Amino acid sequence: MPEPVHSAFRPPFRNYQFGGAYDEMFEAPGVPRAHYQALFQTLLELPPEELRKSQQAADLSFLHQGITFTVYGNEEGTERVFPNDLLPRIIPDAEWRKIESGLTQRIAALNLFLEDIYHRGRILEDGIVPRELVYSCRHFRREMRGLTVARGIYVSICGTDLLRLPDGNFVVLEDNLRVPSGVSYMLANRKVLKRVFPTLFRDYGVCPVDHYAQALLATLSALSPPSSTSRHEPTVVLLTPGVFNSAYFEHTFLAQQMGIGLVEGRDLLVHDNVVYMRTTAGLRRVDVIYRRVDDDFLDPLCFRRDSSLGVPGLFNAYRAGNVVMANAIGTGVADDKATYAYVPAIIRYYLGEDPILNNVQTYLLTDKSQRQYVLEHMDELVVKAVGESGGYGMLIGPHSTAEDREDFRRRIEAEPRNYIAQPTLSLSRAPCFLEGEVQARHVDLRPYILYGENVTLVPGGLTRVALRRGSLVVNSSQGGGSKDTWVLRA
Repeated sequence: MPEPVHSAFRPPFRNYQFGGAYDEMFEAPGVPRAHYQALFQTLLELPPEELRKSQQAADLSFLHQGITFTVYGNEEGTERVFPNDLLPRIIPDAEWRKIESGLTQRIAALNLFLEDIYHRGRILEDGIVPRELVYSCRHFRREMRGLTVARGIYVSICGTDLLRLPDGNFVVLEDNLRVPSGVSYMLANRKVLKRVFPTLFRDYGVCPVDHYAQALLATLSALSPPSSTSRHEPTVVLLTPGVFNSAYFEHTFLAQQMGIGLVEGRDLLVHDNVVYMRTTAGLRRVDVIYRRVDDDFLDPLCFRRDSSLGVPGLFNAYRAGNVVMANAIGTGVADDKATYAYVPAIIRYYLGEDPILNNVQTYLLTDKSQRQYVLEHMDELVVKAVGESGGYGMLIGPHSTAEDREDFRRRIEAEPRNYIAQPTLSLSRAPCFLEGEVQARHVDLRPYILYGENVTLVPGGLTRVALRRGSLVVNSSQGGGSKDTWVLRA
């Protein structure tokens, strides 16, 4: 008699591949993890045509809502509907609690680090973090030295990228502390999945994320200057670079969800160190700016003179304490990929605790011996530019050509401070509905952390997916997409 076909290899799992990476759904081929059992059974029972129609409905929903992103430098056109996958990524409560604790610890330590380096500089004096590493960072703002920020909070909105190693543990890949994006895709994915799998969603007991916009508004309002509370409810606005920015959909979405003004630099003016918004009813004083504009472009009188995105005089109003910006100017020094290597030491220095979530091993190329090792093993490592994001400025050694490696070798030797290297890690894989069947693809996770009166994490985050077969790059600009993340109630 022929051997029975394992359920994992029946449609729609016939071509599902297993490998060395941690599989989010399966403990072993055909053996789903307990928290994936119901989804696995649903997929076995649903006709492929029904899944295909659901995916088309999800894509149409994204299209009609204008959920897009921009690919710069692409001749075929820049504006794309954001790719989304139909199948949720599921995380048990116990795993989420560890993530939540680890990220709360991390944002607390990074805020203390930023306050320290812009004031006393104890951590630099004690040699825990090299002084030259901080002062050579292009995101370090000397204009912020000695300036007191609201509540001492430099980072109010953070999106930290996590990945799961083959042993099942989560580690931090990088921190995004300047203008982290993607949360609108998290909310849009949830809206679609609740409609596509209503019964499954209800039966699973999934923690809600819909309150994110209200939590964000509460975080921003808590930062308002003391003078505003005696006058009125704080006026919060979202400052966008405009319609040509890759995340403009998100800017409009969040402003609408929070019920606040969406403004460009030309909509604001500064008079006597006070910021005002132009409205049809006249000028209205602004207390808090959720800015999605990089430091360089915020104020042409202080930073880049050629910027048309910012507001002349904004920094003086900020320095006078008449307006608050989230995140604070100069936070980028803490998400420099070279600073990242020191975050475990930063946590121990300020909090006296071991990191709950570990870092990925990181080679600093300013160190001669580490640089030599990297140059000799470039075909095995991932090399990243310290100030880039979106998957740009990166070499994935095992997938690179000799020409690529030679190009990066020249760059590293010319500017070693501008690069770090890490081992090529095998991101965990999760089930995705692609080409009419369920296939495994590599994923990471970006939870969003808010820091106002308290630290708040909505349970979930943006699971980013490397949609190209075999790819480890999850960035939308490099062929990635996203899926909903279900954190289960205890």
